[in-house]
Amino acid sequence: MTNLIKLGVSGDEGSFSEEAGFLYSKNLKINSTLDYLIDMEGVLAAVENGTVDMGIFPVVNLRGGLVRMAYDAMGNHKFKVIDELWFNVHQCLLVKSGVTINQIDHIVSHSQAIAQCRKYIQKNLNTAELIEWQDTAKAAKELSQGKLHPTSAVIAPERAAHIYGLDVIAKNIQDDNPNLTAFIIVKKHGDL
Repeated sequence: MTNLIKLGVSGDEGSFSEEAGFLYSKNLKINSTLDYLIDMEGVLAAVENGTVDMGIFPVVNLRGGLVRMAYDAMGNHKFKVIDELWFNVHQCLLVKSGVTINQIDHIVSHSQAIAQCRKYIQKNLNTAELIEWQDTAKAAKELSQGKLHPTSAVIAPERAAHIYGLDVIAKNIQDDNPNLTAFIIVKKHGDL
């Protein structure tokens, strides 16, 4: 049996980074466990201090552009890029059970998810207030826990709806298909 690799992801359970981590591990036949570090700063700090073996996080989306938080965090840490993974992101609109699209008054998500779904938002939810959140899956989790207004919607992966008991009221709401995001895989600076 191969060694168990601890992989730090920049998201909560149900995030696109989690999906990318699963896919990367499967493609390379890596036996891994995931450490949910919420943001890129957390991933790079864990890589640098050796609490995870590798980290994975998004750096650019073809529609949303550069993931600014990733580049800000990369300027604060020493690390080595070892690989990249292009991942097709499918955005969904999630709500608490019983909430209809006409009741949505806030849309909460990561700035990248909002940027990737501008046309859908403009067409279907143009009066909703847009609120940027640290992570798509974290927004879903906090909606399910009652930490967000009950008539809020979150833009997040479909898997997040299943994990946190939310309803998917629209799938594939991203403006572009495919909706490709580049993730990089990093190791501690100086590691082979």
